[in-house]
Amino acid sequence: MKTHKSTWKQRERNAAGLFGAKRQPLSGSSGRDDRTRSDSTHAELFLEVKLRQRCAVQSLFSKTKALAKKEKKIPVLALATKGHPGFLVVVDSSDLPKLVATYASANPPQFEEITYE
Repeated sequence: MKTHKSTWKQRERNAAGLFGAKRQPLSGSSGRDDRTRSDSTHAELFLEVKLRQRCAVQSLFSKTKALAKKEKKIPVLALATKGHPGFLVVVDSSDLPKLVATYASANPPQFEEITYE
């Protein structure tokens, strides 16, 4: 089933707005060197928004969310690939503030101790 263009454009607007940015018109197809190919105007984030009928990651996340709900926890997927460092972190946008707070408390900023002579 084809998705109406106003539907995916709204999803791009919503995703960009989550980070205080706007949707970037003609992001992928403009091919202009003076414009970003990101779906948003954010200065630091390259945002790529996809709206699909079905997605394997979304299915896996839904199962994880059901398990997390039973334990009253934030559902988070950490997807890893052999031979690649790090993880892709998948979280529902409504849980993002709680996830960031949890991450910040587990990873406090490290300050270099200054000694005065």
